[in-house]
Amino acid sequence: MPSPAPQDLVVTQATSDDWPVVRDWAVGEGWNPGPADLHAFFAQDPDGFFIGRVDGVPVSAVSVVRYDADYAFLGWYLVRPGLRGQGHGLATWKTALAHASTRTVGLDGVVAQQDNYRRSGFEPAYRTTRFTGPAPVAEIPAGVRPARAADLPAVTAYDSACFPADRPRFVAAWLTTTGHRAFVRHVGDRLTGYGVIRPGHECLRVGPLFADTAEDARALFTALLAEAAGRRVAVDVPGTSPAGVALAEEAGFSPSFETARMYTGPVREHALERVFGVTTLELG
Repeated sequence: MPSPAPQDLVVTQATSDDWPVVRDWAVGEGWNPGPADLHAFFAQDPDGFFIGRVDGVPVSAVSVVRYDADYAFLGWYLVRPGLRGQGHGLATWKTALAHASTRTVGLDGVVAQQDNYRRSGFEPAYRTTRFTGPAPVAEIPAGVRPARAADLPAVTAYDSACFPADRPRFVAAWLTTTGHRAFVRHVGDRLTGYGVIRPGHECLRVGPLFADTAEDARALFTALLAEAAGRRVAVDVPGTSPAGVALAEEAGFSPSFETARMYTGPVREHALERVFGVTTLELG
């Protein structure tokens, strides 16, 4: 039987009900997606998810999530195994990318695809390395506590300083999604960082880990690992943070794979020096 031709592909916006099959593809790629992440992902931009079908059967997917008038993020670029190399991914990519309009688009690209992304206008900004390992036994340090509902305004403002766009809808959902555990650190009355740990398919994932200093990041990371003692944990550390790399290595974690943050244009200034662990490779 001949393979489906690209002209047989129908690309539409996806709903959260469509996405579990895409998540299964991501599991097969070893991406370790979180089982409850979709609530927060779709809260940010429910129109930013696209799926390609041939004869009604899903074969390709990509998300282009808009954060504000200037910035969007591309992720979930997947084609069903056995149907690759036939143009379905590229056709879905082009349809989804139009959703960004004139916005700068970011993505986290695996090494094998980075040349292709360059040809599509993406330029590398920095490298990100995923570190994984069993969480050591730890206690929550002084000055760190679980986030509360009353912390949301301060956490949202802090997040905005560390990210290329404001994302209050995402942050509100990310902190409260089932299974997600968020911690904040204060020095006096001042918030000096926050972090989240959540379930993944294969192991727990830390992200974001945003903090003023390496000391703040270490305290938060220790608290997050205390939630996971003995279980495997992964954290995606930007190459711009040698202190973040040191934290992962001190915990006994090892590098497992690498991506590159890439952009199609300029992004607003943000405190990249506070980013010790990125939020998620799927949405930035």
